[in-house]
Amino acid sequence: MQRLEAAETLVAEQRLAFLYDPQFFRGAALSAQGAFEEAAACLREGLTGSLGPRFFRPYGLARLAEALARQGKHRAALAAARDALKLHKKTRYGYWDAELHRLEGIALLGLNRLDQGQNALEEALRIARGQLAKAYELRAATGIARLWGEQGRRAEAHDLLAPIYGWYTEGLDTADLKEAKSLIDELA
Repeated sequence: MQRLEAAETLVAEQRLAFLYDPQFFRGAALSAQGAFEEAAACLREGLTGSLGPRFFRPYGLARLAEALARQGKHRAALAAARDALKLHKKTRYGYWDAELHRLEGIALLGLNRLDQGQNALEEALRIARGQLAKAYELRAATGIARLWGEQGRRAEAHDLLAPIYGWYTEGLDTADLKEAKSLIDELA
């Protein structure tokens, strides 16, 4: 948060501009700190602004979907993820597609729509692999592995997630990698 505030001060002093709405970054930072309700409010505020072209809005919607899902507001999270996917389709800017499908899957699972949720997670995994986006591949695989583990498919879940986790040689203390490692240990 301190770095964001310093950047906002510098932008104001030097009359520069942000490409993304700063509320997107503030919301993402708050979400990472577990302040999901406040994060969602910041993200909604950023989404009402006109800063930046349309192809940056999916990032804000992705962060909003995540904050809402973490609060258990799965219908709203699903709506945000699907709005972003529609926008991506219009702009043909697919950078966030894997993450958006993952968030769609998480929301669907939260609504107990298990088959649709698994399909969305598998689509996220397919896209991430196609984009060689290892971080998004890890996130999607973690979601699928968690679902399969809950369904008693522990060996399959482990076999999916372990090689992706094993690809990493550094950054093992990051939240995504810690979560994946914990799940792998549970599945073993």
